[in-house]
Amino acid sequence: MTTRPPVPRWGRHVHLSSRDPVGRLYVALGLLSLVILVGSVGYWMLGLTPLDAVYMTVITITTVGYREIGEFGDAEQLFTIVLLLVGVGVVLYTLTLLLQTLLEGQLGNAWRRRRMQADIDALSGHAIICGYGRVGRATAHQLARSGVDVVVIDLDPDRLVDGPYLYLVGNASDDALLRRAGLDRADLLVATLDTDPESIYVVLSARSLNPDLRIIARARTDQAEAKFLRAGADQVVNPQRIGGNRIASFALSPHVVDFLDVVMHQDDVEFNLEDVVVVPGAELVGVTVAALREQEAGGPTLLALRSTDGTFVTNPAPDVALTAGDVLIAVGTPEQIEQLRHRAEVAR
Repeated sequence: MTTRPPVPRWGRHVHLSSRDPVGRLYVALGLLSLVILVGSVGYWMLGLTPLDAVYMTVITITTVGYREIGEFGDAEQLFTIVLLLVGVGVVLYTLTLLLQTLLEGQLGNAWRRRRMQADIDALSGHAIICGYGRVGRATAHQLARSGVDVVVIDLDPDRLVDGPYLYLVGNASDDALLRRAGLDRADLLVATLDTDPESIYVVLSARSLNPDLRIIARARTDQAEAKFLRAGADQVVNPQRIGGNRIASFALSPHVVDFLDVVMHQDDVEFNLEDVVVVPGAELVGVTVAALREQEAGGPTLLALRSTDGTFVTNPAPDVALTAGDVLIAVGTPEQIEQLRHRAEVAR
């Protein structure tokens, strides 16, 4: 896996789609309400009582043909003509749109999309998975299992509708769609589309829209890895190479691989292998490895340390002092890891 240093979160921004049948229906109902309001106020100003004004407006725009209320002079007749021409068109438009959405089965789907969009708009610090094939599906599963909110984008709705995640159907390289997925509020974007050029384009779009987003891309060829990094990816993963390395590892050290699978991917074990970032001003800043191990007696086991320049130090020397930005690789129970994370992320 090729990596770049991690980057922090970005801010918050929301964009909504204007091509929504329910939205158009709301507009039509709003126009209809406006026509009724204007007609009622107009008849009231012409001398009718409020109830008679509303009644006259409704029977006019619906062309029911009931009798006029009271004696109508020139002003009343002219107003009725204008109201009839405008109101009938609005009523027909509203009924046509309502009937169309019902017959095409769009209304229920539109409501579900609006509810899903509302759920997406409420997210922050989530992950966006672009491409819901085998790799994207496995990635979404692992992230969701770890408690991360996931939004999936894919062109094929059949892949998404029965899935457990929030989703958007469309081209992941569409800037508007990325914004609707909450790109500006997300912590992570994973590009796992069918081809490297498609994924590279998504990486370019995402990086231009959110310079501080963490981006991980799946590369299908070795030659594409450098292009992903230049496009703005933070990490690039080649599943074929990883699969080959894993097969070799099983052949040479099967117990080690099984151990890593247990601590990384199983929920029913009492210990986990995780990374903990030391933030500026945290309690652990300036603490030596020896002091950390003494203070964390009975706590998680420190396996390695990744310094701010990206290099790993396995079994770091006791006199090494922790600095802001260091990443601790530790194994322990969830409670032990959480205690270590608290000391690494909370200021003195």
